[in-house]
Amino acid sequence: MLLMQGKMKLAPFYILVSLLSLSSAVVRYDNYTFYKLSPKSSDELKVLQNLQRSNKYKLDFWRDPNRVGIPINVLVSPEDKYNFENVISKSNVEFQVLDSNIQEQIDKESRVGRLRNIKQGNLTWDRYYDLEHINNWLKKLAQDYPDKVTLIKGGRTYEKRDILGVKVSFGQQKGRRSVWLDSLIHAREWISGSTTTFILNEILHSKEPAVRAMAESHDWYIFPVLNPDGFVYSHNGDRMWRKTRSDYGTGCIGTDPNRNWDYKWNEFGTCNYSCSLVYAGPYAFSEIETKSLSEYMSKVANELLLYITFHSYSQIILLPYGHTRQHLDNYDEAYKLANRAAKSLAERYGTQYSVGNIAEQLGLATGTSIDWYKKNYQIPFAYVYELRNKDTFELPADQILPNCLEVLDSLVTLLKGADTLYKN
Repeated sequence: MLLMQGKMKLAPFYILVSLLSLSSAVVRYDNYTFYKLSPKSSDELKVLQNLQRSNKYKLDFWRDPNRVGIPINVLVSPEDKYNFENVISKSNVEFQVLDSNIQEQIDKESRVGRLRNIKQGNLTWDRYYDLEHINNWLKKLAQDYPDKVTLIKGGRTYEKRDILGVKVSFGQQKGRRSVWLDSLIHAREWISGSTTTFILNEILHSKEPAVRAMAESHDWYIFPVLNPDGFVYSHNGDRMWRKTRSDYGTGCIGTDPNRNWDYKWNEFGTCNYSCSLVYAGPYAFSEIETKSLSEYMSKVANELLLYITFHSYSQIILLPYGHTRQHLDNYDEAYKLANRAAKSLAERYGTQYSVGNIAEQLGLATGTSIDWYKKNYQIPFAYVYELRNKDTFELPADQILPNCLEVLDSLVTLLKGADTLYKN
């Protein structure tokens, strides 16, 4: 999730989690309570903003309190539960407890993701997988379809892992345009990786005429895990881990890799404190992940018709940019196309997505991959999908496949429309 507006003050929750990440202990969230808050006035919003900046409590705001009427999710430690509820109740902030012990859901989700009887090299979309399973599957695809699938090393990580992806091509027709799909730049957003792997599988195996036409008329660059180090740690150390795993000797680990790109770096929606979830890094492209990946992306940018990066959560299709609410570049045609895609997405299960630019929908946020790519290479159509659901990163496993199917429906609509607009 992109989230968080303005440069932020360091809060104890971030310090606690970051210090735990320096040790070998697994971070647990036993009896942490998950709230949905609904500020209905500027005064109530100010109370929440003050809480977010406070040094008194261990609070993890999953969305910045920057707009009246927009629900805000907050994770609260058991030690601070009473005081937190006392403050918001006295301020008349409407709240709902979504989960009184978030660790129980984490345990269920993790058990599904770590099953050892899963055959290496095969994926299904009824459970979450770790990096080993995903990478083995990518390698197997390249072996099984050598005429169509090429394994790609798009970059490297701080902990010396490869950022693996694939290029899929069914031919070399003149004028052919490419599509870029990526996910898991934020480690805890597991459903995003399930979405890209599902689409890749359908590109190769679907017999639906509309999917086949879409798949075979474009080349595809697909990277399921852009932040391998963080993703591994989200399985083995801290389910709520968001950042990379770089260590600059500041006492806290990691940089937000989606605040580290060299366009409007460290201007909005970021923090200069290394313990923050939205720490932008010591300088633009300080992270080897973003630097090496950007170098690979630059090599294929001129081929691209469509760029999509998958995140969670919120059910929004976002357009550039995050530094302004102005509608720049080809916003109008891209917005109309995204609206059509959102309608297609809703047809199967009724899931509603909103559409708009980053700053309008989530607040100001800069240093993101989509803004860097759009600004530097003017990709005709570029979007962020904030996937199911509206409240939490932990999407139940039985929603993985419905999510993937509806997103595929929308992608068919997006590409058909993009092809028509591009040809015209």
